Amino acid sequence: MIPAERTRSDAVRSGLAIRHTIHSDIPAIVAIERESFVDPWDQPTFTETLSCFPDTFFTVWSGNEIAGFAVGGYEDTGENIYGHICNLAIKKSHQGNGIGRTLVTRLEQQFMIGLASASTLEVRVGNTPAQKFYRNLGYTEVFRIAEYYANREDAIVMMKWFI
Repeated sequence: MIPAERTRSDAVRSGLAIRHTIHSDIPAIVAIERESFVDPWDQPTFTETLSCFPDTFFTVWSGNEIAGFAVGGYEDTGENIYGHICNLAIKKSHQGNGIGRTLVTRLEQQFMIGLASASTLEVRVGNTPAQKFYRNLGYTEVFRIAEYYANREDAIVMMKWFI
């Protein structure tokens, strides 16, 4: 059962509850991050991100555990506002059942509420499963950034336009 503080959710699908992240979620999010990435964000980064982007930081619950999270922000170029998917990870035991798709959709909805005309993200050149995942959601490659990641791996910048 989801604790009382977690009963308010933004969406419920197939026994999953999506809601805005709260500070007490951060330790579980850090654990998922560590099992998911070679250069994971640390706890202070997540805490700061939650302070900066509380409206675009979502946690998905399956029963009484966090199954995944997504965090985004906004980029205002002066001409356009873009939603930026900063981080997305699903606990390994919950992968493959649509949680990632659900989280991206929820982020995109929030971006549109914030008047974003598109969503953007970076993905490692070597992470072909993630590239395929985002392509299946309507994202296309727009350019690459050389040596973007700490290990000097290039990034592919992908975008999805809402209008």
